[in-house]
Amino acid sequence: MKDGHTTLDEYGQDLDQLAEGDRVGVMRTSNGVLHMYVNGVDQGAASTNIPSKVWAVVDMYGKCAQVTIVDDTNREVAAISNELVSESMALASNELTNDKLVFHDRHGTLIKLSSNRRVAERRRPLDEFNNGVVMTNRPLRDNELFEIRLERLVDKWSGSIEVGITTHNPNILDFPATMTNMRSGTIMMSGSGILTNGKGTRRQYGDFNLDELQEGDKIGLIRKANGTLHYYINDIDQGVAATKVPQTVWGVVDLYGMAVKVTVLEGLSQSSQDDNLVNRMTSLFRHPRTFDNEIAHGENVISLSSIDRLQFHTRCGIHATVINNQRTAHRPNAFDDFNNAVVVTQRILRPGEMFEVVIDKMVDKWAGSIEIGVTTHSPVELEFPSTMTNVRSGTWMMTGNGVMRNGTTILEEYGQNLDRLKAGDHVGVLRKDDGVLHFFVNGIDQGPAASNVPANIYGVIDLYGQAAQATIVDPTTDFGNFGLSDIDFGSDELRFHPRHGQNAIISADGKTASRPSARGEFNDAIVMSNRPLADHELFEVCIDKMVERWSGSIEAGVTLVSPEDIDFPSTMTDIAFDTWLLSGSSVMQDGSTIRNGYRLDLDSLRVGSRVGMMRCSDETLHYYLDGVDQGVACSDVPPGLYAVIDLYGQCAQVTITSGQQNSISHSNNVILTEPEPTLVSPSCSEMTHRFSRCAGKNIEIRNGGTTACRVRSYDQALVFSCDPIKAEEIFEVRVDSISNKWAGSLQVGLTTLAISDSTSFAILPSQATDLKAKATWVVTGSEVQKNGGVVKENYGPSLDRLSLGSRIGVKRSADGNMHLLVNGEDVGVAANNIPKNVFAIIDLYGRIDGVSITSNISADLIGSSVVTSVAMPLETASQVQLLSDEELRFTSEFHDNCGKNISCKNDNQTAERISSYNQGLVFSAKPLPQNHLFQVKIDRINSKWTSSLVIGVVGFSPEKWTPPSSALNIKKPSWLFHADSVYDCGTKVKGNCGINLDALTVGQMVGVKIDQYSMLHLVVDGEDRGAVFRDLPSICYAIVDLYGQCEQVTLMSLDRDVAADFPIPSTEDREKADKEDGQKEKLNLRQSNPNPTILPNCEILNVCSRFKAMLGLPEAFFTSEVSSCYCENCSKIRGDNLYSRKGEPPKDYALPFGWCKFNLRMPLKTDGQGVHDKWHIGFHGTKPGFIRRLLDSGDLLTSSKSLVGGVTSRPLSGHFDEKNKPEELLDIHPIVLSPTLRYAGCQAFAPAIEFRDQKTRKLYHMRVAIQVYIKPGSYKIGPQSTGTNDQFDPKFSNNEVEWSTKERGATTLCALLIKAE
Repeated sequence: MKDGHTTLDEYGQDLDQLAEGDRVGVMRTSNGVLHMYVNGVDQGAASTNIPSKVWAVVDMYGKCAQVTIVDDTNREVAAISNELVSESMALASNELTNDKLVFHDRHGTLIKLSSNRRVAERRRPLDEFNNGVVMTNRPLRDNELFEIRLERLVDKWSGSIEVGITTHNPNILDFPATMTNMRSGTIMMSGSGILTNGKGTRRQYGDFNLDELQEGDKIGLIRKANGTLHYYINDIDQGVAATKVPQTVWGVVDLYGMAVKVTVLEGLSQSSQDDNLVNRMTSLFRHPRTFDNEIAHGENVISLSSIDRLQFHTRCGIHATVINNQRTAHRPNAFDDFNNAVVVTQRILRPGEMFEVVIDKMVDKWAGSIEIGVTTHSPVELEFPSTMTNVRSGTWMMTGNGVMRNGTTILEEYGQNLDRLKAGDHVGVLRKDDGVLHFFVNGIDQGPAASNVPANIYGVIDLYGQAAQATIVDPTTDFGNFGLSDIDFGSDELRFHPRHGQNAIISADGKTASRPSARGEFNDAIVMSNRPLADHELFEVCIDKMVERWSGSIEAGVTLVSPEDIDFPSTMTDIAFDTWLLSGSSVMQDGSTIRNGYRLDLDSLRVGSRVGMMRCSDETLHYYLDGVDQGVACSDVPPGLYAVIDLYGQCAQVTITSGQQNSISHSNNVILTEPEPTLVSPSCSEMTHRFSRCAGKNIEIRNGGTTACRVRSYDQALVFSCDPIKAEEIFEVRVDSISNKWAGSLQVGLTTLAISDSTSFAILPSQATDLKAKATWVVTGSEVQKNGGVVKENYGPSLDRLSLGSRIGVKRSADGNMHLLVNGEDVGVAANNIPKNVFAIIDLYGRIDGVSITSNISADLIGSSVVTSVAMPLETASQVQLLSDEELRFTSEFHDNCGKNISCKNDNQTAERISSYNQGLVFSAKPLPQNHLFQVKIDRINSKWTSSLVIGVVGFSPEKWTPPSSALNIKKPSWLFHADSVYDCGTKVKGNCGINLDALTVGQMVGVKIDQYSMLHLVVDGEDRGAVFRDLPSICYAIVDLYGQCEQVTLMSLDRDVAADFPIPSTEDREKADKEDGQKEKLNLRQSNPNPTILPNCEILNVCSRFKAMLGLPEAFFTSEVSSCYCENCSKIRGDNLYSRKGEPPKDYALPFGWCKFNLRMPLKTDGQGVHDKWHIGFHGTKPGFIRRLLDSGDLLTSSKSLVGGVTSRPLSGHFDEKNKPEELLDIHPIVLSPTLRYAGCQAFAPAIEFRDQKTRKLYHMRVAIQVYIKPGSYKIGPQSTGTNDQFDPKFSNNEVEWSTKERGATTLCALLIKAE
């Protein structure tokens, strides 16, 4: 501080941390620079221009109670003082009396010097990127190396360190913001080029780009005696950078952009004999051929015997000693001290040289154990820390089972845990030629740990905790193929090839492939077979290990490319030629999908599953699951294929199964043509029917499609057979559960409505008897109905009397009659003239809320069509299905990564905000499966705050992501519910949604669910509020923001097999049997639903959406927001007002009642023009055929030569008189708009056209219009011009219902409106 004001924010050691016995001093140098000292160590220049006569002052403040002046004859301080004075005098007189290169005490304004001016650091690196110039304390001598090491980088800025020379004396230089601004006497290397006096003289210099260097890399320069300038990157000469360099130059470093901190390394004269020796030996180690050539020519080569064996350096941590000819390091007082025992090798490791130690002695007193790694720090220069993981530059360490770089964990789970090693175990580290670092435990490669590791590194161990002594092991192995040298990869037995992706390793005699760092890396782990597969030879692997951190899993296939010729990509799907593979359930060829929905889904496999592939002689490729053929995946596959396995995502390890399982005889019953199914043995001649995944919205399909449960209410529970019913085929179900609180019962029949798993449930009515779009025959009670009309009364026993365990079936006989079967007994003909290709339909209505399929597909029927079920014995199939269902069960819990004010407890089932009102974000621990309800219960509310809980989903993993203060601040993919509004990526897209989350109280539950159509639903107290967002990504995590009043929530687990978590409906809702007639029933049902859906599944909206699709408009014109329906039912549910106001000054407009609204993307410039807030709302009617032209132009105004909508300010000629005559048209037709669609959407402006809906076959009359923003003052208000006297809208007089404008740019299209009549 100076005169009470801070001049340096960060300087030297913190005086508040000093203890008794510490010494602190102050000194003014002869050139007026103030230096502070702590325990005799200079903390650097604190201030300049200090007057000559100053008194020392000490403030015994706070904890400091007594001090004593140290004798000013103290040798250490005197020596430092003399050195500084001599240096100052030498610099002033330009005498080079100081041989040690350090940084000058004058520097850029943001520079802080430390460690006797050997270290320079730019302060506030995240706020400032320049003003970081430092220079040497004296000019450089000829052939003198000025070298620095990069200690710290930040990722915020572009550009990085710049290094060079200048003729400007630092004593008088006015330091610039960046050295490239100097216009004289300066040469700088910037990026990969050379700048002279600020101008580029060489665009590309050397082999390195300074902007791409990493922490620990070294940069040096030399001005040679002949006047040439050379740069050295990591000791490699980059050649001549400049010639005719002046003799008196200072070294200069610009800590620019990403570069924050550097250290001056010991400079050596190139003429020094020692330097020649070091450089020569390094060159020999890097280029062994040079060494051999020199021996061959009889040149005088230094003997390697003295340096062949790797040794520890005698300089080490204070609690360690080096013994046994520097081969052993130990911690003598291992029972008293657990740290400060870092030991480094005496020389750098040679290329491909392993540094390996054996643990000699351990103690069991401490936690933790040996840590091993590499560092760029020389043992001579290193200030030994208490533990090596505290070093913040140039260091890579394996600790426990993780890997750290510069003190930061880069792999959380990697290889074997070093803390579990015992005496006698070996641990090693090896840098390969490609710069990838590998660790070894007992000779086993643990896989890649880090990449881009520089070449000049020292081995280092930390005898931490239990590890008390270790000895260097002499390397005797060719580490290029470590662990694989004894494997005969040329044998006929199938193994994995030794060439593979960089994150994979091969072990167990070539039979096992694994991705050791499975939690740190998810790709780059492709492995291949050691030879091509023969026809009908099965290549099969068993999944040994999986991790749940990633999405996706194993990928398997075949390729014509041999392992020797392939350049392994990061993932198998990137192979773009001669490759066929299965990814998930998609079959791909050369990187492109050729088939979806294959029977085998690799993403659903689990540990223990066996997956195989086989090319057959008919050129088809088959996949196998647990030995069962899944059918033809693709055809026209050539011979000579290698098997390929991609250990991707969740799959971490596989093993080739024994040879006994690796061949399948061609005589087996394998059908090799795609349309025909796989035949099965007589023991498995039947397979169970299954339900289609298309079902009513209150239905959950379970147990592989064999069980259907109604989870709420009494209707919306239709289910169908997944395939059409063949002649004489019985589709039968068993009643599993009954709820006596409802009236009515199960309905069963046949329908011609074509159903598939991908069919939208939106087309389904609430009851089977309401299905009238396609011919449908249903038995309800004792009646038979067709399309809702009774065709037969008193038919058989009433279905209202079904009890638990009853079986009910339906079949179509060969003569075209429908038969009903009750408990296996045929009741007789229910209806006749039933067409072929009908589906069974079951309505779980009223009392019956759960059924299971009991019927099977017989063998003769299997032969007649392709069956989607996997061919296997029934016992095996049921067992596999049960295991799969258990495996896929989603366990809800909160993610460990959460807001800083969140405390998770109760096994991460409860989240509590412990302070403030924000920083309360929590996420689901895993991605949400489809149709899984993620639901929380509010435990505690604090009325001290305003607003409350936010809930939704995010389209990214919260792992290693720093949550913001509020969910609404998330700008990445996110879809959120807050108060009564919905938000997309932090932007509000809709308000007044009918339910206000701020009004929820303690005990209420709120949740989110993504359905099978990738639509997001909001669920409040068990009531589905409907789909709000569409087209969500496949991987989404739930998010809850405990904001404002909401302080604690608890997860409510929803068992997939039990629907008891849903609240019991109210009395009005469930007592359907007490209703007197349909009208009363509808009224009461409406009253029992106080919180209606935000966007109900509306038939009008569906029709308008299909009409919009028929228009062929590109989706790029529209936003991702959910469409809005303003039909009578939807408007009443939302409680919409009839009119609203918008703009400055506010102007009334009518909401588009009776229309459906599809929001358009608006130009970005509208944000700056205040269009959303200041402009008025109007409507423009037109013809459907002109919509595309309007959207293409983005403007309603056109010239008279281009007809737009055929609607101008004169829809009908002859309706103007002399008093009401519009302007002359000239070349621009005025555009007619209106504040109400009752006028703009009438026949004169928006003529109706006929449209037959292909789903419902109903005939509709469709109208279209455009909703626009219109600039205030740009339009004229006038009377209606249609010639009618009837008032169009009670809010607006006929004299002001028509707006017209001729001003270009005065309108912005904001929504397409469609009306179905």
